[in-house]
Amino acid sequence: MGRIEVKNSEILFPELSYDIVGACFDAFNGVGPEKSERIYQKAVEIGLEKRKRKFQRQVHCPVIFESKTIGYFFLDLLVDDSVVVELKVGERFRRKDYDQVKTYLKLTGKDLGILVRFSDDGVTYSRILKSNQTNPNS
Repeated sequence: MGRIEVKNSEILFPELSYDIVGACFDAFNGVGPEKSERIYQKAVEIGLEKRKRKFQRQVHCPVIFESKTIGYFFLDLLVDDSVVVELKVGERFRRKDYDQVKTYLKLTGKDLGILVRFSDDGVTYSRILKSNQTNPNS
């Protein structure tokens, strides 16, 4: 599959983001609406493999307090060891969804997260930067 060339150097990981979002749209178009997050995740993984992107699923991130691990968060996907991807099913994003991705960025030290929502109407996504900026559908 060919890559698009993006001229705007201010966009973080433009080609990788394009591949991730494309895999999400392919997943929705392939399996349709009203599926579980787990089904969409497996379909997205197939799309990432098709695009020759490396990923890790259910990446555990320890929560440290006073030098002790007190729990873990689990990322849905970490793609090319660069972008955190969090998948949701439902009609809208909630504030806690954005906060969850920001927490994952902080814990992993990564700069970009993509929050993806699958609903009856299709796929919506938001790029979330560690610098607390969000760029809906960019």
